[in-house]
Formats: sequence, structure tokens, C-alpha cells
Amino acid sequence: MNSIVQSFENIKSLINNSNIKIVAVSKTYTYDYVKPLVDHGHIHFGENKVQEAQSKWIDIKKNSQNIILHMIGKLQSNKAKEAVNLFDYIHSLDSQKLANLLSKHENAVQKKLKYFIQVNVGNEKQKSGIGIDVLDDFYYYCTKELNINVIGLMAIPPNDGNEGIHFKHLMELNKSLGLKELSMGMSGDFQQALKYEATFLRIGSSIFGNRA
Repeated sequence: MNSIVQSFENIKSLINNSNIKIVAVSKTYTYDYVKPLVDHGHIHFGENKVQEAQSKWIDIKKNSQNIILHMIGKLQSNKAKEAVNLFDYIHSLDSQKLANLLSKHENAVQKKLKYFIQVNVGNEKQKSGIGIDVLDDFYYYCTKELNINVIGLMAIPPNDGNEGIHFKHLMELNKSLGLKELSMGMSGDFQQALKYEATFLRIGSSIFGNRA
């Protein structure tokens, strides 16, 4: 068995729940490197940059309708149109300006994406995400004013050794909004995220190996 596929299957065995979605984070890896996992039948892949995703996935998606692409990185507003055209999920909805543009481009091409609102759970200045204090208003604006399909919340917790506390907080915020999906947990902490009802795990290096 290919080493990437073996690593993926090892992670699946740790999760042991077919309802949990593993987003294989393929950023920086070439399509040829990722292809064994596609051939294995996995369909959920995550990218950080629109331009890289376009060069890697446009032709593949045309020929493989089942591939589902997730935008998991910071989305610049000037890339909103391209993102709507290419991606199926966006995990990093984090501003009213971006929401307006995404809604506009969705309407233009008659396509509905699924969104996670990124929350800055640690109130870190260097990180993207909506502040907890304005989350309710932002969620209402996206769903009621723009009719954006927000399915859950996403966070990248501070690297402070308290991931469990932050995961628990995000889970509680998610429930307060009545949302079903929760995007949290990466290679180093996904097992802890599962304890707090994560449904989408964004896993890269544990599947594909360490990046250069």
C-alpha cells in the first residue's frame, strides 16, 4: 500500500466514525504526489491559496465531479470570485466585506457554497477570524441578509497548551447558533478536537508527511 494511503487509513482507524470528514490538506504538494489518495477514493481536499488550487485542481475537478475542494486559508477579497468558481466549502469566512463579495459572486454564477465562519477564539491580533463579541451579529448578517449557507464555525486555537479549552468554547458557540458542523483539529490535535464534537478535521502532514 502507498505510504500516503497507509497514513490516511491509520488516521481513519483512530477516528473510527464515518460521519467525520477528513479534509486532506494538500497545500504545497503537487497533484501527482496527492494522486494516490484520490485513486484510493478520498474526495475531500483542502487548499490555502486560490492560485495554487487553480493550477492543481481545475482540470481534475472537470474530469472528477466527485472531488470536493475546501478553502481553508485566509481568503483575500480580490480572490472571492475565483474561490466561488472553484471551491465547494470555505472554512475562513471572516469579514462582512468578504461575505458581501462571496454572496455577489454566488448569485452571479448560481452556485451555493457551504461556509464556516472563522472565529478568533484566542483573540490573537496576528490571526484572522471574527471576534466572539460580534459573532452573533455577523452570523445573522450572513444568513439573514445575504442568504449565505453557514453550516458551522471554524477556529485555529492558540498554541498555548490549552487547545481543549478553546475547542470546548468553539463547540459551545456552535451550539448556541444551532449549527451542526464544526471545523477544528489538525495533525497535532485532531484527537482532542474529536472530544468536542469536531466534524471536519483539516489534516495535512500526518497524511502527506512534513512539508519542505
